[in-house]
Amino acid sequence: MAHRVIIWATGAIGKTCLRAVLQRRDLELVGLFVYSERKEGVDAGVIARFPETGVLATRSRSEILALDADLVIHTARLQVPYETHDEDIIALLRSGKNVITTAGNHYPQAHGAERARRFEAACREGNSTLYGVGMNPGFLLERMVLGLTGLCVDLDSVEVEELLDASTMPDPDFVFNVMGMGGSIDDVDLFSGALPHLFDQLYGEAIQFFGDRTGVAFDRIESDHRVLPALRDLEVNAGTITEGTIAATEWRWHGIVEGRRFVTLSVIWTMDPTMESYRGRDHWRVEIHGKPELHLTLNMTDPTDSPYKTKAGQYITAGPVMNAIDDVIAAPSGIFSPAVFAPYRRSLN
Repeated sequence: MAHRVIIWATGAIGKTCLRAVLQRRDLELVGLFVYSERKEGVDAGVIARFPETGVLATRSRSEILALDADLVIHTARLQVPYETHDEDIIALLRSGKNVITTAGNHYPQAHGAERARRFEAACREGNSTLYGVGMNPGFLLERMVLGLTGLCVDLDSVEVEELLDASTMPDPDFVFNVMGMGGSIDDVDLFSGALPHLFDQLYGEAIQFFGDRTGVAFDRIESDHRVLPALRDLEVNAGTITEGTIAATEWRWHGIVEGRRFVTLSVIWTMDPTMESYRGRDHWRVEIHGKPELHLTLNMTDPTDSPYKTKAGQYITAGPVMNAIDDVIAAPSGIFSPAVFAPYRRSLN
């Protein structure tokens, strides 16, 4: 019997997941939530550029909550503050629906027992499961790199760097308000402002997950952020980045153990990939220092045979969502954490 699925939001990732659901015979789309008035009442197939499905998009949360469904694929846009989507997710869990979200919550336990308790309580009430996933955070450090540490008999430190060209991102609100592009260099607060607080919470979960799974206790997590100005006016998909305003952000965190950097996660977004410091670099670079030393690079390319405008970055975020569906539905109620077989464990060495 097919799993009954709801898609929550149809931005770039949501639309990618919507198409994937419609193409799977083991899944049945039963609901579609949208934020846009323009999409309200539109058939899900029309939004996906597929044949009509009979499922009409709604902006009514109560309609979605009343539906009988096994799973909600929640792809709402990440927003400031980080907790923006908490109430929606908790309501969905309480209504008896499992939730896979790309809007954070990869490891709520990282923020303390109280935050985790809120989601756990909702899961118990609805006999449901919550899983937060994406490429980074959600997959790169927590699953791929953590798995690679299983090759090591000794582990000194790990460095993970992401470098992505953000100039093709189409959503002005996300680019200018969430990513912080186009803002004044002089006005940005890289330590206590809204954006570093958002990303500290989001990526801090990945670092804490890595630490817990490798058996280390962090002294602290240090941030080391910087922004770079546009060297000329840039016309990007979301609008104009004026010369001298923010054209690149480098978010960087170090998990400190016994006074030394044990794990470093760098997330670099640029609106100008021709900048000298970024030109020719790989999308992801991993350096594992220990016995043995491991060096990994990972790149992605857009599909050449797709009739849609879907980019590789959208597929690589939607993939972990779609491939987790069966396991999340089958899991016991609570916050779902992926099992990684036999990573390096400092407590055993």
